[in-house]
Amino acid sequence: MSLDYEKLLATSVSGLELRYGDTETMLYAQSIGFGRDPLDRKELAYVYEQSGPLLTVPTMASAIIPEMFPPDLGWDYSQVLHVEQRLQLYRPLPAAADLRIDKRVAEVFDRGPKHGALFFFEAEGRFAKDDTVLFSLGSTVLARGDGGFGGPTGSGPKPHRVPRRDPDLSCDSITRRDQALLFRLNGDRNPLHADPAKAEKAGFSVPILHGMCTYGIACRAILRTICDYDYTLIESFDARFSAPVLPGETITTDMWQDGNVVSFQCSVKERNCIVLKNGKCTLVS
Repeated sequence: MSLDYEKLLATSVSGLELRYGDTETMLYAQSIGFGRDPLDRKELAYVYEQSGPLLTVPTMASAIIPEMFPPDLGWDYSQVLHVEQRLQLYRPLPAAADLRIDKRVAEVFDRGPKHGALFFFEAEGRFAKDDTVLFSLGSTVLARGDGGFGGPTGSGPKPHRVPRRDPDLSCDSITRRDQALLFRLNGDRNPLHADPAKAEKAGFSVPILHGMCTYGIACRAILRTICDYDYTLIESFDARFSAPVLPGETITTDMWQDGNVVSFQCSVKERNCIVLKNGKCTLVS
């Protein structure tokens, strides 16, 4: 069935009520690798509510919105790939909050029958108590089976370019073999990340790690290596997904710091494969 362009652009949700608490905050942190060393006090502050004020990983904002990509948009959901994620924080993410969420399909570009349709989703989170904006999100999704529907052409925002010099800093993060099973508890229950039969049918030897987990692991690397675990320093976090990670592999995050901009890129050590690129983290200036 061909996509209905006008109907897609009219697809939106306003004032969706969302509550999260310290359980969700600690689960997200643990699912991207915090707390592996339970004696590391700086990491413990993200996973234990009685060690002091509970700290919050900024990229959790990208994982708490339900059905950012609704399965019933008229697309072939089995052919959908998340290719970019953007996050802007207007104030530090609290450890618990009552929010109102607005989300919409911002644009859909037709890349032709062989190249699919490019979807752009936007969302905004506001405090329910006073309507103050907390964060905004942008996601780019490629629907590989839905090109040629007669919509406009386009390519979306220009990706950030990382410097060509050697990285200033690097951080290795060893993923667990069960990490996808843990990360899916944040809300993304796609069986590709849990069911060996579904993963094999899709061409993978094992269920793959969520791209959004790799995105969070990159944020942890920057918090650890550059920010000394001060989550209030991060204002924005953007990246493109380029290849899947197999749980158990080591993710190396390379970083280049130029003033308050940290460019970053993630690769899998075992396969020398870039899995996340065009990363840009903006720090408080």
